[in-house]
Amino acid sequence: MDKYTGKRLDARYEIQELIGVGGMAVVYRAYDIIEDKIVAIKILKDEFLGNKEFIRRFKNESKAIAVLSHPNIVKVYDVSFGTKIQYIVMEYIEGTTLKEYISNQKIINWKDAVYFVHQILSALIHAHSKGVIHRDIKPQNIMLLHDGTIKVTDFGIARFSHNETQTMTDRAIGSVHYISPEQARGGMIDEKADLYSVGVMLYEMITGKLPFEADNAVSVAIMQMQSSPKPPREINPNIPKGLEQIVLHSMEKESAYRYSSAEEMISDIEKFEDNPDIIFDYNCFMDDNPTKYIDNVDRRGRANYGDKYNYKETKKKDAKKQKSKSIIITSAIAAAVVLFSLVFIFVTFFGSCGKNSSKDVDVPNFIGMQLSEVQNNPEYKFVWKVESVYDSSKPEGIIIDQDPLPGSKKIKEDATIVLKVNSSGVLITVPSVAGLTEEVAKSKLSNAGLKYDILMIEDKDVKEGYVVNVSPQEGSKVTADTTVKLYISKGHSEEKVTVPDVINKTLSSARHELSSAGLKVSDNVSYENSDKPKDTVISMDPLPGVSVNKDSTVKLTVSSGVKREKSLSVSVDLPSEVTHEVTVTTYVDGVLEETKKVVPSYNGTYVYQMKGTSGKKTVNVNLDGSQYRVYEVDFDASSNNVKRVRSYSYKDTSSSRSGGVDEGAVYGG
Repeated sequence: MDKYTGKRLDARYEIQELIGVGGMAVVYRAYDIIEDKIVAIKILKDEFLGNKEFIRRFKNESKAIAVLSHPNIVKVYDVSFGTKIQYIVMEYIEGTTLKEYISNQKIINWKDAVYFVHQILSALIHAHSKGVIHRDIKPQNIMLLHDGTIKVTDFGIARFSHNETQTMTDRAIGSVHYISPEQARGGMIDEKADLYSVGVMLYEMITGKLPFEADNAVSVAIMQMQSSPKPPREINPNIPKGLEQIVLHSMEKESAYRYSSAEEMISDIEKFEDNPDIIFDYNCFMDDNPTKYIDNVDRRGRANYGDKYNYKETKKKDAKKQKSKSIIITSAIAAAVVLFSLVFIFVTFFGSCGKNSSKDVDVPNFIGMQLSEVQNNPEYKFVWKVESVYDSSKPEGIIIDQDPLPGSKKIKEDATIVLKVNSSGVLITVPSVAGLTEEVAKSKLSNAGLKYDILMIEDKDVKEGYVVNVSPQEGSKVTADTTVKLYISKGHSEEKVTVPDVINKTLSSARHELSSAGLKVSDNVSYENSDKPKDTVISMDPLPGVSVNKDSTVKLTVSSGVKREKSLSVSVDLPSEVTHEVTVTTYVDGVLEETKKVVPSYNGTYVYQMKGTSGKKTVNVNLDGSQYRVYEVDFDASSNNVKRVRSYSYKDTSSSRSGGVDEGAVYGG
């Protein structure tokens, strides 16, 4: 089990299960005890707590989504940026990624593809209207819910539109199959870069192929800048002409020739939905056979201008010059890519040359320490090289080995030390399991160091109990402890039923209602502490309203009758005009309980969680050591448990602290 599962964050979020692992963060399903709902929590990996670039991306994601509110964009409920843990609380989504769906379906029916793209464009219209450019639109960042709803996720490298540039080193390599030509070359980026990526996704959905593929990322990037994709109808003749036009128009190399906005693209999508036989009149095209003008032609078909000039020989020379020019341009582009790579490698690996004047010291012992402790310690002036390894018996983020070993020799203070950090980010190849029985497939995945999640699906072509497919696909590289989805055939079911809602009903009533609907109730009933009466259903799996096979088993969780300890939330309004960091200290009945740093203009409010069963308590909240708010918390009250009884003004003395003569401003009160 990992370090967070079963724990509670900030006395509010109960971590239930690890559901995803990314490059810089892990995602958990959790229960919000305040709002009484399931949420998803994205936690920055421990090994990146000392990495300013990853922290910038992580905070940027929360800021980007925080300004957005759209049914096709994942919602953000809460954020926390502490020194020991940084996390984002988001809407919990049950579904699959669009990439997994494409891998399973191979080619998506063009009507479904258009339906998905319509929702994606609706999300982008909203994001672009708020000045947010996603910059990493790809099917891996699109969630597909069971009802066909699309959710756009992962705004980790989003930017507020200021015509910024992006280089091939800024995560573009990982998404190179979907990035626009201007992203590949590190040029100016605007909203049209997202539209190019949408075009690539639509191309992949309706053809089953990516427009550009090669052995390495740099080659794909060059193709994005130089090559034209094969027309989709040459791959799949069933695609309507108008849809092919939309795809290719959105994938124009020059952004000026693409759709000018997501609104313009969705307008053409809607026209196509109304009339699939429509043919669009796009004025931007390349004429492969331009018109030639010839004054005179002799009887043998040769041009004759009467000036005794050898035009035939000149034409040959011009052709050679044109060919030579083409070769020079192609070579220059290739050379530029190679030069960029060499410069990047030189700066990365040799940028610290010439700094060996520091003194010799013994190699310290870092084994057993957290990586963040080492990286954030100003006493250590070494250059760190972090390597990920995996040991399920040790916590993540712990250093389990180092090179050179502690005390083995003396080294310069600015020497490089390799730290081997326990991380689930180690790559493992997904084994081949398609066509195997469920038990054999599970054994192969476990032996490979991977977890699995069984998903039963209908398939008339695969025998019941055998593997239909796996996601991520066989042969792909995934991180250690990744949960692999095993799609197991349950044969072909003829009858479906809808799961009735039995939450808040007694266990006996729930059994009767589920049985009447053609479903079974699991004998393994779970009991949890709750404020609800004993034997009251508090949750169920599958959820109400889901369509399942008749005779499927429903698992119920019921109340044990033992009341939970109350958790009350004290929400403190902060002076929104204060833009610098302040220290919040919270006292309960005169005892210091919590100290936290916040930026009032960004956080807006500070929430302190209290636990108790009965009685009244007094909560004093101070800002920068001065009294700010006083609250009375009554655990016995049936409602309005938290009351603010006194308020004080906050005096901002940041100017005087930084050397100015201003006595400071007064806020709040």
